[in-house]
Amino acid sequence: MPMNAALDDLSRLDPAAHAHTGEWVAAVLRARIADGKLLPGSKLSELALASLLGVSRNTLREAFTVLAGEMIITRIPNRGVFVASPGREEIREIYRVRRMLEPAAVLWGPELDVDALADVVADAREALSRGSVAEMASANQRFHEELIRGTGSHGLAEIMARVLAQMRLVFHAMSGAPDFHSHYVELNADLVRLLVAGERAEAAETLRRYLDRAEAELLGHLPDSP
Repeated sequence: MPMNAALDDLSRLDPAAHAHTGEWVAAVLRARIADGKLLPGSKLSELALASLLGVSRNTLREAFTVLAGEMIITRIPNRGVFVASPGREEIREIYRVRRMLEPAAVLWGPELDVDALADVVADAREALSRGSVAEMASANQRFHEELIRGTGSHGLAEIMARVLAQMRLVFHAMSGAPDFHSHYVELNADLVRLLVAGERAEAAETLRRYLDRAEAELLGHLPDSP
């Protein structure tokens, strides 16, 4: 998808409603990547983005620095800035973070909303019935975002936003394996059933195994590399 089409709603953001800091711009771009509107390898034009967001190019460069540190974008000398394409080590790092955060959220999250999780599973099942891989992927993103929201921590929510943006880029590598998302629909449903029953410890351990499986499956679909 061309960048302008992927970001055509940015022009509707109210410039007066935001402090135009690099962090704000980074959050906007991170959200578009997490939503699947910008794919790995997409070139990010400084001129076009600065115009769409109503910010200076210096502010945009601050945002790029933030996102580069999060492994969400890549700067290529003499070519420009591109949405990243995570490799094997990036995937391993993503799952190191997820294994620390998500099972802990399931085990101890004081604001875990099981009904909201069940609603996401229902949406995922509906997407599965229509064969919509993109909507299943989006529902999966929302499910894991909701788990972290249950911690009540804004700081953890910000970390998870970065992880979800990275995960969306990883999911693109699975475009040739449409069944990848389908079996996680029922795995998420299993987690909800355990949480409804009050089995938080079992749910946390189940989720840990689930993340191990997902990491192995993703790595198995990447070309061999050192």
